[in-house]
Amino acid sequence: MIYELRTYTLKTGTTGKYLQLSRDIGREIRGDRYGKLEGGWATEFATAGQYVHLWSYADLNERARLGQELGQNTRWTSEYLPQIRPMIISQENKILRPVDGIPFASPGEGKHVYELRTYQLHVGKAPEWLGHFKDVLPTRQKYSPLVGMWTTDIGPLNQIVHLWAYNDLNHRTEARAKAGEDPAWQAFLGKVVPLVHIPHSTIMYPAPTSPLQ
Repeated sequence: MIYELRTYTLKTGTTGKYLQLSRDIGREIRGDRYGKLEGGWATEFATAGQYVHLWSYADLNERARLGQELGQNTRWTSEYLPQIRPMIISQENKILRPVDGIPFASPGEGKHVYELRTYQLHVGKAPEWLGHFKDVLPTRQKYSPLVGMWTTDIGPLNQIVHLWAYNDLNHRTEARAKAGEDPAWQAFLGKVVPLVHIPHSTIMYPAPTSPLQ
């Protein structure tokens, strides 16, 4: 299984229209016939005005084949793409591999706020970071659920991408404060902070079409 994380930076003021077109036209045309949509979000903090979507495929060959088929769908190329392309300033794409032993899991029913965290690690340090993280994960999960964790396979390398869910922004603040007071988490940070070159965090809200809400 591979995952594709696509981030579109949109022109100011177009996010609402983009989400509407994605809901009313794009999702209806594409469905899950050309890859499975795992989640879609509009960003709120860090870099606002972005649309982030996560797709899954069996492998790179399936992704290539389905992408070619989608490109031959006349409704996709004539009804949808011409309307959304003028709204997009830039696109970023990453191919991700799920971390062994950490399943992709829904946070459950109800609406959530999501945090997408990306850690650019020093070269060769990802296995060490992941080893420490797996040891402390049961402790961290007491405060908020981990939705998924991946390493980059194509795109910027030596990155760990992880997705967290919270009930709201207050819950995020409380969960992170409680984790920060936990001795096990403090010990974990002492081991891994030197391994991280650049951390990045984005707060996101689910799009109407997102399977993860």
